[in-house]
Amino acid sequence: MSKKKLGLNTICAHVGEIKDEQFKGAVSPIYLSSSYEFLDVDVKRYPRYFNTPNQEFLSKKIAALEHTDSAMIFGSGMAAISHLFLAFLKAGDHIVVQNTLYGGTSNFIREEFPKLNIEFTFTNGYDVKDFEAAIQPNTKLIHIETPSNPLLTITDIKAVAELAKSKQIVSSIDNTFASSVNQTPADFGIDIIMHSATKYFGGHSDICAGALAASSEHIERIWNVSKNLGGSLSDLTVWMLERSMKTLGLRVKTQTKGAKKMAKWLENHDAIKKVYYPGLKSHPQYALAKSQMKGFGAMLSFELKDAIDSVQFQKALKLIKPSMSLAGVESTMLNPAQTSHALLTQEQRDTLGISDGLIRFSVGIEEIKDLKADINQAIKVITNL
Repeated sequence: MSKKKLGLNTICAHVGEIKDEQFKGAVSPIYLSSSYEFLDVDVKRYPRYFNTPNQEFLSKKIAALEHTDSAMIFGSGMAAISHLFLAFLKAGDHIVVQNTLYGGTSNFIREEFPKLNIEFTFTNGYDVKDFEAAIQPNTKLIHIETPSNPLLTITDIKAVAELAKSKQIVSSIDNTFASSVNQTPADFGIDIIMHSATKYFGGHSDICAGALAASSEHIERIWNVSKNLGGSLSDLTVWMLERSMKTLGLRVKTQTKGAKKMAKWLENHDAIKKVYYPGLKSHPQYALAKSQMKGFGAMLSFELKDAIDSVQFQKALKLIKPSMSLAGVESTMLNPAQTSHALLTQEQRDTLGISDGLIRFSVGIEEIKDLKADINQAIKVITNL
């Protein structure tokens, strides 16, 4: 049966598994070898070539989920995005980058590109006109992130993809926040899709990985650079990631449903000043998000009323974990100014609207009533001090 005809959970459970022909096990075997025979074989396998059995087969699952021909996995999300940039940009080239995106990506561009004589422009906003205004004669790549980290801004994927194609420019997207469950950018014309697989693909806060999905032609170009940089993933971690992705659809749909409920509840909470979530009708890009997302995702951000200290609030939580990452089955919160966007200057964060008190909330699979109770008790503890 064609991969494209399979349902989401069937793809998660079955595509990309390795058949255990010897012992007929129900799950993929792990091939931990770092050395493979090279005589009389069609494929010369080597971990740094991203083509050991576990690497090769997991990539098929990711490609199927993203509706692309091919995919690759890397040691982290930053390894994936840096390999992408270095594959399509060289000295003298220019990239247009969305102004609201993951702080690590922004910092990589600002710190490393000047050393390589690669030019870059961060857009003034995230409308397609902002991207068009930033294009220069030497622009080779347009990179977007939607929903964005941490303010959940929404960019018109189709419009940006069409703009890029009209100018013969490659387009790429960080699809981590939405995940393949809620958004498939290739269907809207985006060339390369990137994920921090540490997040929803892994989903259990125990894996660090990255992924890229694209046409076979684009993946081959990335591979030609990647084999020289050596950012491959160990096969044990690859196996763990493939196991985790079997429940990707189930987890993300549950988390997305919970996040929408929590966002609506927080928006009406007396202690909350503002909520950022594309599934709220009050979100400025609600209609756009609805048109390009299958679900609004499980990430949201909010600001407490000025009298409530965001750090003390998180310390008072008993169930929700103040934790560095996101997308695990457990709910977590953090201050982006101190974590994901700490590498940016105060001025840069202020320009983007990332306040010191902003809290990013990754909704897990817990019962909603329990999450509400935890937030309420933490607010009560702080306000009664």
